[in-house]
Amino acid sequence: MAPTENDGYRLVAVRVGTRATERSDVYLNYRLYGEDDGPATVDYYFWVLQGTERTVVVDTGFGEEAGLRRGRTLLLQPAEALRRLGIDPATVEDVIVTHGHYDHIGNLGLFPQARIHMAESEYLFWTSPTAGHVQFSFYSEEAEIDQLRLAEAQGRLKLFSGETAPAPGLRLVEVGGHTPGQAIVYVPTSDGEVLLASDAVHFYEELERDMPFTAVSDLPAMYDAFAFIREDVRQRGLTVLPGHDADVLTRFRACEELPTGAGIAIGIAPTNPKETS
Repeated sequence: MAPTENDGYRLVAVRVGTRATERSDVYLNYRLYGEDDGPATVDYYFWVLQGTERTVVVDTGFGEEAGLRRGRTLLLQPAEALRRLGIDPATVEDVIVTHGHYDHIGNLGLFPQARIHMAESEYLFWTSPTAGHVQFSFYSEEAEIDQLRLAEAQGRLKLFSGETAPAPGLRLVEVGGHTPGQAIVYVPTSDGEVLLASDAVHFYEELERDMPFTAVSDLPAMYDAFAFIREDVRQRGLTVLPGHDADVLTRFRACEELPTGAGIAIGIAPTNPKETS
């Protein structure tokens, strides 16, 4: 039977930025592998899940100022990407935050009405004094963490522990490792179920070779997350979507609404997504 729009969500990965660097900059203690250094590309994404009843946004990319300070090249403003997808961010009801790094919560202010789903351990960490140490604070922006505090004060911050269902058909699972409450999202699509790993897996090579990313809060938990994801994929035939791999653009079909090289789509577009204009 041919897949239909009722088989789940259309998942759009939006590439908002990029940077060129070296392998030793992205893999933890790269010298231990005994390999020559070489070039590496880090792409920056956020994700849009379009269903028949609602649109869910997963993470929100990096803010222009924060990215510029860190030498990231901004390719497409998230607000413009949403406009091209026919989405008014002011009407989006659910935003999933996989973790609190600057490149994943940089535009939360675009979604003033949204419920924000986030692991409780993640929120408690980024609002704690420990997060102020430079090894952690480099990857965060205080003004963006304040957006989470504001959402909590407004009753829009929906914290969970372990696992939750933020919207029909979706599973949000806490795995930790990269950050204390790093989460992954299971997304049903007409092309099969996708495990949206976000930064639990930055690059396919991390998963394939057990090579941790350079930024890590709990190394054993990161290895455990790799093993958990590999086994889940083996048992259930899931498609993995990592958080920063440039190969995403070549492994999946281009999203027609976005500029060339700005994103991919998995699954069939819904007929009448609720939060589109």
